[in-house]
Amino acid sequence: MSFQEILVLSQQKMTNHHNPTAMQKYIRFDWAMRRLLRNKADYCVLEGLLTTLLGEKITITSILESEGNQEHENSKYNRVDVLAENDKKELFLIEVQNNNEYVYFQRMILGTSKLVTDFIETGQGYQNVRKVYSINIVYFPLGEGDDYIYHGKTEFRGVHTGDILKVSQFDRQKYNVDAVSKLFPEYYILKVNNFNDVAKTPLQEWIYYLNTGEVPSDASAPGLDKVRERMRIDKLTRAELQSYYTHMNNIVILHDQMTMSHEHGEFEGFARGKNAGKNEEKRNNALKMIQKGCDDDFIADITGLSVEEIEALRGE
Repeated sequence: MSFQEILVLSQQKMTNHHNPTAMQKYIRFDWAMRRLLRNKADYCVLEGLLTTLLGEKITITSILESEGNQEHENSKYNRVDVLAENDKKELFLIEVQNNNEYVYFQRMILGTSKLVTDFIETGQGYQNVRKVYSINIVYFPLGEGDDYIYHGKTEFRGVHTGDILKVSQFDRQKYNVDAVSKLFPEYYILKVNNFNDVAKTPLQEWIYYLNTGEVPSDASAPGLDKVRERMRIDKLTRAELQSYYTHMNNIVILHDQMTMSHEHGEFEGFARGKNAGKNEEKRNNALKMIQKGCDDDFIADITGLSVEEIEALRGE
């Protein structure tokens, strides 16, 4: 299969665009994170996403080395991590996950916990603990929920009064925060596949791009202008094109495997349910015949249950 055929197949399977001849114009975000967005000149794309998501201006000063963002291929089912630092020394762990992972919530906890401990030196005071944001862009059904963005933060609520514990005046001045939750890690989960609407807000424009790889013509969200400028497929070198199309083909294969696995599970569940229904019907018929005084051999011949099963029913 040629690279161009792979790209066409990728678009047919990974987007819900109504125009079957439409082609993806921009590089998919997870591949761009691995190959392009680690360059300082391209920080503006990540800054745009974070600014739009958090609702405040984010300026990235560096991409940091960590265990999570080492550049490597994790077979076909690669996840991509980028660890960024802003001008306030806050840490942003941005992860794209394509494959089903059933302990993903726990890994989110571990990821933020490691950052808290990795970025404080032995002997430093607790005031040097860094604020951590965990941004998770997932392309699989994580948990149960219909929204496409979930935000988690730590709050302490009174057991008897229901009030939320606030920071003291001293803490406000010392840590420059107005809420206890600002001191703890925060989590964002972007379930981009859940968004199937017209993008009307800057945040929806970003979710639409993450989901489809396309940027609405009238999009005005921060960073998307840089996507148009810097992340065009026709600007890639031949080697980059080969890497990108291989990645897209792997994503399509993964998507198909996940779909087949889901359909297989549904079929097995249906079959188990159907068999359970038949067995229950046999038991009910056998009970009725027991009440009528029929002998075990006759009941077994009619229902298909064993004599031992019928004897057990008589003892219930």
